[in-house]
Amino acid sequence: MASLEPWDEVWRRNQYVIDGLLRADRELEVLFIEPAADPLFALSSGRRASRGRGLRSADGYDGRLRLYEPTKALPRRAGSIADRLVTAGIRRAVSRLGWRDGLLWVNDPGQSALVDVFGWPSLYDMTDDWVAADRGAREHERIVAGDAALMRRCDEVVVCSTGLSDLKGGERAVRLIPNAVDVDRYRRPHPRPSDLPDGPVALYVGTLHEDRLDVDLVVRTADAIENATVMLLGPDALTPANSARLKAHPRILLAGARARDDVPAYLQHAHVLIVPHVVDDFTESLDPLKLYEYRAVGRPTVSTPVAGFRDAAGVVVAPLSRFASEVVTRLQSWTPTEQGVDVPDWRDRVAEFREVLDSLQARAGGPVR
Repeated sequence: MASLEPWDEVWRRNQYVIDGLLRADRELEVLFIEPAADPLFALSSGRRASRGRGLRSADGYDGRLRLYEPTKALPRRAGSIADRLVTAGIRRAVSRLGWRDGLLWVNDPGQSALVDVFGWPSLYDMTDDWVAADRGAREHERIVAGDAALMRRCDEVVVCSTGLSDLKGGERAVRLIPNAVDVDRYRRPHPRPSDLPDGPVALYVGTLHEDRLDVDLVVRTADAIENATVMLLGPDALTPANSARLKAHPRILLAGARARDDVPAYLQHAHVLIVPHVVDDFTESLDPLKLYEYRAVGRPTVSTPVAGFRDAAGVVVAPLSRFASEVVTRLQSWTPTEQGVDVPDWRDRVAEFREVLDSLQARAGGPVR
């Protein structure tokens, strides 16, 4: 699998599905390709530069899950050679494993070249419409080209949202497999985290990124509350200016990322869960993981009118002009938890992906890797 995210403690769709597949099939082997480390960019950004961690085994899977973090040795302005060097490293990693056949699962449109490099039956799993994301001209062109190549060349295309299904279904046949949640883990009672702020908390869980998070709306919401905290729980991928702006606000707490097993406790003990998302073409393509996580814990939720939350039962959907006031209202008193809603579980999604892989395996005529 060529993934958009690393294999780490903050689990996303890729990890839940791969974990489920590996646990259901003891013969399955997976090479999980992480985003390339970029030491030159790290140096230019004033951060510590380091090479990719290369090929290694993940704990807990009896050696059947290998991870590979390439190194991006050249900046992309060097031209196609930068991507070719990364691709060559991936080929060497597969060669070291002794794999001569298998299936290719691509989540990162930047890795579209792998379809031709390996020539294996291939799956394109679209989790976002990155073509609609705000990027520089060079990066946008690269994403558009990679997305188009994968749409043409892959044997199967899976999308996570109805927005993506409507958008891409006109180009070719696609399969809709939405996201889900580990229902039991999110509904099992957890003690209140010791670092959850005293007093009422409006909680956002997810990666902080301008593609999704409306920073101005977060600030206006924090301006409107009293004796309460807006807590943002997740990796900080904001620009330095926006990150500093949020950190400087006395009622905003950037708490950083938490391991997947720790997240349910924060959700269960917040006064209100919030989704201050930008409303645009990019967010319209999403099927947010937090939609399922928020619904599983059953806490009051306030969202901007974005895909998923816009049509979810029990969610207060507020335009930008009313978002802060709706959050303030729900911070004024504790509302009982309601867990009666039926929420899809990752076990169901794993079974659906298994069907796709079985279809590809029939083309491969060999073991699934």
